[in-house]
Amino acid sequence: MRALKIAAAAEAVTLALLLLNLVTVHAPELSSLLGPVHGTAYLITIAAALSTISTRARWLSLIPGIGGVLVLSRRPPAG
Repeated sequence: MRALKIAAAAEAVTLALLLLNLVTVHAPELSSLLGPVHGTAYLITIAAALSTISTRARWLSLIPGIGGVLVLSRRPPAG
């Protein structure tokens, strides 16, 4: 679950930064840096979600940007 938490956070943050860049200065250098990082975080989120119990959580992981956060909200509490 630790990898899923890190990947979900990276996915959400990089998406926010990409959108912020798009609506402000639209620097191509920033997009070329953040785009692959976002894509990698998205793929890691999907791969990490495959280890979850719920089939619904696996499908939720496919939603770009917030899928990892949704999967984490659906997991049972640790204990």
